[in-house]
Amino acid sequence: MSALSATDFSTVLSHCGIDLVAHQGDDITVCSPIDGATLAQLAAVPVAAMPAVIDRAAQAFLQWRLVPAPVRGELVRLWGEELRRCKADIGQVVSREVGKILQEGLGEVQEGVDICEFAVGLSRQLHGKTIVSERPGHRMMEQYHPLGPVAVITAFNFPSAVFAWNAALALVCGDPVVFKPSEKAPLSGLATFQALERAIARFGDRAPPGLAQIVLGHSDVAEALVDSPQIALVSATGSSRMGRAVGPKVAARFGKRILELGGNNAMVVTPAADLDLAVRAIVFSAVGTAGQRCTSLRRLIVHHSAKAALLDKLLQAYASLCIGDPLQAGTLVGPLIDRAALDAMQHSLAQAQTQGGTVLTGGQRVLADQFPQGYYAAPAIVDMPAQTAIVQHETFAPLLYVLTYDTLEQAIAWNNGVPQGLSSCIFSNDLREVETFLGAAGSDCGIANVNIGPSGAEIGGAFGGEKETGGDRESGSDAWKQYMRRTTNTINYSRELPLAQGIQFG
Repeated sequence: MSALSATDFSTVLSHCGIDLVAHQGDDITVCSPIDGATLAQLAAVPVAAMPAVIDRAAQAFLQWRLVPAPVRGELVRLWGEELRRCKADIGQVVSREVGKILQEGLGEVQEGVDICEFAVGLSRQLHGKTIVSERPGHRMMEQYHPLGPVAVITAFNFPSAVFAWNAALALVCGDPVVFKPSEKAPLSGLATFQALERAIARFGDRAPPGLAQIVLGHSDVAEALVDSPQIALVSATGSSRMGRAVGPKVAARFGKRILELGGNNAMVVTPAADLDLAVRAIVFSAVGTAGQRCTSLRRLIVHHSAKAALLDKLLQAYASLCIGDPLQAGTLVGPLIDRAALDAMQHSLAQAQTQGGTVLTGGQRVLADQFPQGYYAAPAIVDMPAQTAIVQHETFAPLLYVLTYDTLEQAIAWNNGVPQGLSSCIFSNDLREVETFLGAAGSDCGIANVNIGPSGAEIGGAFGGEKETGGDRESGSDAWKQYMRRTTNTINYSRELPLAQGIQFG
């Protein structure tokens, strides 16, 4: 049995403000990956009701866009307070519903707190530019204005943080939000959303009705958001396959999108690396969240001179991993989300061996007697002779491929030689190697780290990647600009009307 009983979990949900009776139905069965226990039976929003949901958001936009940005920031500040107050409870919900160890569940809620703090400061810094005009007596400037309703469609693996990343920025930028959480993790979404609802209640009538809404359901509910011309921006997190469906639909109606899709992330370990440091980073990046992060380490590209020593240390570390109930202290690897994830891992392992790979450790299902309905797998390491077809495929599981390189150019080519382009890293104390990896001819990923793993991004930097990862950014830096529309203004304060480029007309 899990460390958190059904009675205890009901109390946690209550602390998060979730009224299961209000959401009860037969459309969505929520099961814990820990032991397969049913956590809730929820009703989906009927697709026929989606136009009304979207219209409420559109009406809210007409009012919210007029609220000064620093005042909008006050709402997000209150949301951050509510998330901080309920961090322990929401973290429990995330761990129970997704299977993350509790430390990771708590860390995910902290990401929400952090992005709220970031957004509060941002609310006073939505700066445009003043631009020198070529015409005398003229001034040019750029402004950023609220964009419109934003749909946030999230995946199961970060059911709390990704909504917070998007909603905190959208709200300070003047945009209402409609949140569609993954049907595999709706309770985590509800817990995070309820914290926002409490913040809105504290904020008072300055927040218009419909400013923030949550819709539970399956793909048809998400499609209603994607297809609606009233939704100005669709932020969708998921697989590259999902992105191929969403992107063209949004583009067809000339909407804006933020796509956060697949990752096939690599670490290059050079002869100048600190191997002990590299091992620590490899283990967390490859097995954290049971390999179910878009930034999980999937390819280890190691120089032939360092390979034997590194693998010796790495295999010892893998042998010591505690696999089990993620709510129990000391557990480092929890379950895969479901049977399909385990099957995908087993298929990839079989393919890797067919393509010349050697399984060095792991890959088998474990704890089946203790958790017949929980799908736990021993993290696997597979030594590959080359970057074969299966290595170029993202498997959402704790499966690490090892490739051996001779030159840094070869390592970088392998790093870049996959369809995805999310995260990457190099372990080296050689300045030339590091700068080459970070330069224009180096990693082609949206994230390129040095002496840290590819996983565990901070909210201060823009998050996202290139190629089949989607090409978009969310969270920190200037990602806020995607949630706004930009205008270029030219002001003529002279008594003349000169034309640009020196054109004479009439």
